[in-house]
Amino acid sequence: MTELKEYIGHIRNWQDLCAQLGLPADLSREERERQIILKGYEKWGKALPDHLYGMFAFCIVDGEKTICVRDQFGTKPYYYYLTQEGKLLSGVNIRDIIKMEGFKKELNVDMLQIYMSLTYVGGEDTFFKGLKKLMPGCILEFEDGKVNITRYWKPEFRPDESKTLEEWADEIHTTVAQMMKEVKTDDETAESFLSGGVDSSYVLAMSDAKMSDSCGYDDERFDESGLAKQTADILGRENSRCLITPKDYFDIVPYVMYNMEQPLGDASAIAFAIACRETAKHTKLCYSGEGADEFFGGYNMYRNAERYGDNLKTFYVGNTNIMKEDEKKRILKSYNENVLPINIAKKIYEENEGYDPLTKMSDVDIQIWLEGDIYLNVHKMSTAAGLEIRMPLTDRRVFDIASRLPSRFKVNQEQNKVAFRTAAAKVLPEEIAFRKKLGFIVPIRIWLADENYNSDVRRLFDSEIAEKFFNVSEIKAIYDEYVGGNSDNWRKIWTIYTFLVWYEQYFVKEA
Repeated sequence: MTELKEYIGHIRNWQDLCAQLGLPADLSREERERQIILKGYEKWGKALPDHLYGMFAFCIVDGEKTICVRDQFGTKPYYYYLTQEGKLLSGVNIRDIIKMEGFKKELNVDMLQIYMSLTYVGGEDTFFKGLKKLMPGCILEFEDGKVNITRYWKPEFRPDESKTLEEWADEIHTTVAQMMKEVKTDDETAESFLSGGVDSSYVLAMSDAKMSDSCGYDDERFDESGLAKQTADILGRENSRCLITPKDYFDIVPYVMYNMEQPLGDASAIAFAIACRETAKHTKLCYSGEGADEFFGGYNMYRNAERYGDNLKTFYVGNTNIMKEDEKKRILKSYNENVLPINIAKKIYEENEGYDPLTKMSDVDIQIWLEGDIYLNVHKMSTAAGLEIRMPLTDRRVFDIASRLPSRFKVNQEQNKVAFRTAAAKVLPEEIAFRKKLGFIVPIRIWLADENYNSDVRRLFDSEIAEKFFNVSEIKAIYDEYVGGNSDNWRKIWTIYTFLVWYEQYFVKEA
């Protein structure tokens, strides 16, 4: 007997699949997707995920065999743990697994070294010893006490020089239009997150969402909500603005780290959690624009790709790398010479040998950064708030275009995401479509120095928890240097602080 033990996600091409599998189209969404997975597994076996478009993670029990699957990009998490007795524990939530019989809760202290550089948990290991992530595009099979993992999909790039920029833009635009038809059903109502950037603006313009949702700050230097409101007005949509105060921001950090289940040093995750919580007050479904930056060359650092050349494989492990090894040796009480962030990317560089430097950077970000930071944040914070987020731009059919798009149509000397912006300009004014990338910036670099708000940071830096892992004089020196004017240190402080908050939640309060 085959049983669907666990499933989370949203299957976009359900109409085609129902037709292929002989399923009635009028089933509830929950039953429809359950039947698609079960019937699809009966028909295609382990090839099932190749037929699914969307976001998903699931576990099927087929007799004595357990099969766990994670989608191609890792938009939904999945974890597994093998007990000393040879039993498999698995699920979409770490909190559920650590409560299961046979789980031994121990800190994987080596992960702290990775975290101190990346600011997130990169690769298959986690902060819990023995607990692993099933990586994107992978299938886990468990039978007779043995775990076997195979990879059914990975990013591959084959640049096609035969098309013009306008032809590429047409293909992107047509495909995004198709995504918007599939991303929800007619009886669902969705809102759309909106920043000042092109990705969220394009998604809003292509959607039928009547309400857009933005967040902002009192400090104009960091506030994109005015630009978002202008975009919403131009598109004839309403705009709901959530004002984030320093108190709101610091107060919610323990909630974020608890629900994230692993520490995340991405400062924008806290703002996103507040945005999810506020948005969930008036909708249960929202669009977001993740994926386009990594697929189409959206980050400003990508302009340095040619200059980095073959040196990339010696240092580039993704979007963030805030601490070098010498500094971590000084700071950490336990340091393992064999645990290096670049090790996570080595296999990727072996796979993409022969690609141009920009493609290599994009490949690393798609496989490490998106899974470890962006998609984890979107899933965990939306779920905690009771909000479902769908990402129209994260789709294999969108990636297929990006995989064939020559790098010169992704990044040039003046602009990033060139072809994508050209597509967006079909429905957006040029000043929005080609607006310089701002990023989801947060005034934390200022707030961390403010005595009115940083009391918990100072408390944890001076705590027994900090003494356990860090040479406290060293981390205090980083903090003092920051207060003294070196604002670049804020990322290091925030990364240390978020780990300490997380550890307190999972190993002190839940000891």
